[in-house]
Amino acid sequence: MIDWFQASLLAILQGLTEFLPISSSAHLVIPSLILSWPDQGLAFDVAVHVGTLAAVIFYYRSDLGELTVGCAQAVRERQLNDHSRLVGYLAAATLPVAAVGLVGGGFIESDLRNLPVIATTTLVFGLLLGYADRYTASHRVFRQVTLPIALMIGIAQALAPVPGVSRSGVTITAALLLDLDRQSAARFSFLLSIPVIAGAGLLKAWQLSHSAIPVDWLLLAGAATIAAVTAYLCIAVFLRLLDRVGLMPFVYYRIFLAALLYGLWLY
Repeated sequence: MIDWFQASLLAILQGLTEFLPISSSAHLVIPSLILSWPDQGLAFDVAVHVGTLAAVIFYYRSDLGELTVGCAQAVRERQLNDHSRLVGYLAAATLPVAAVGLVGGGFIESDLRNLPVIATTTLVFGLLLGYADRYTASHRVFRQVTLPIALMIGIAQALAPVPGVSRSGVTITAALLLDLDRQSAARFSFLLSIPVIAGAGLLKAWQLSHSAIPVDWLLLAGAATIAAVTAYLCIAVFLRLLDRVGLMPFVYYRIFLAALLYGLWLY
């Protein structure tokens, strides 16, 4: 069982890496390898998922309120509007990753959660992110989200369960290559994270309910709170700096991280 210091550090890492395009799995594997920490356990995974979900819901509370009102209005008037369309796009984009998680989740956990895979995906998808950011920087005309664009982003997100890919990274990459501007790409990616994180959290909670492992509720509550605060600040700072600095700092960081992971693997 991890202690308070370990739980706090892992919660901070989860809060930062859930929304930055740098891969949470790549970061959470490093403490256990370098410091020989024990596995954090299923209950801890549920707690930090709850924390990051609370953060993104709170950050986008106004948007979610407008979407709820807009959907209610669409139902009353029996006519689609911009808000109901966006909810439909988010639902459609969630389906591919849900299918991959249900069908291939076991294989991914047992066969792909290793250093060579994480290092390679960290590098490859980091370079793709860099290409997408350079592509966007040379663009002058951008598009709005449509159903085909949402589906393509959803197909890209289906790669996210593979360790090292980064859910936010791969969805932002796809959105940029489909001619969305940086802010629109990030907003759609973060809104799309809500059903994905909620679904993953519910699945882990269901698995936890069938487990006899004792739970330290105080430690889990603390980890969830730390993850929530960290994730909220991360989203706010990331969106504020996105247009100013672009995504290349994250690309360079992923290249460095991949080199570190390869070094750990070969060592």
